[in-house]
Amino acid sequence: MLGGIAGISLLVGGIGIMNIMLVSVTERTREIGIRKAIGAQRSDITIQFMIESIFISLMGGIIGMVLSIIILSVLNVFVTEVTFVISPSVALLALSFSIAVGLIFGIYPANKAAKLKPINALRYE
Repeated sequence: MLGGIAGISLLVGGIGIMNIMLVSVTERTREIGIRKAIGAQRSDITIQFMIESIFISLMGGIIGMVLSIIILSVLNVFVTEVTFVISPSVALLALSFSIAVGLIFGIYPANKAAKLKPINALRYE
């Protein structure tokens, strides 16, 4: 049951990242057109947006990890019978999932940006 909740949370977070990236592509259409007009390849545009997507999800994962550590530290003060810690392997696994979500849900916006034709992107208001 806990795995199902985690899966739904990752799905919702991934959809949020995809929406943020789609808005970013829309707002930066002119920039994409300029980059393509001066010779940027599809792969250059794709990599740019994939890195941005991964960075957004990684920052979310790091913020979540820091909040978890703070909450567990507070719990350790009030509950003395049990010691709460996050093992480094679990932290690494969580950050890996965060990166994977950014990678998976960043593919569509990155491809959408890379497929823009320079002339149409430059005309975009």
